[in-house]
Amino acid sequence: MDKETEEYFNTYFNLFRNDGWKVLVKELTANALHINNVQILKDANDMHFRKGQLDILASVINLENTINTSYSEAKDDD
Repeated sequence: MDKETEEYFNTYFNLFRNDGWKVLVKELTANALHINNVQILKDANDMHFRKGQLDILASVINLENTINTSYSEAKDDD
């Protein structure tokens, strides 16, 4: 793995160790549960909007796992 790629992953690993990251993920997870409530949908447009919100929240909530998987794959390629 080249130095630039290693620094890229290390930057994320430092982020994930911060308490602020853990608080953010916890709050986004709670928000996702609220947004995922179909009883409060107004119409199909609202459903599509909320689906987009959930997709974005899932990307951030799962970022740590995504980075860990990418790092493992990059190490295996070496």
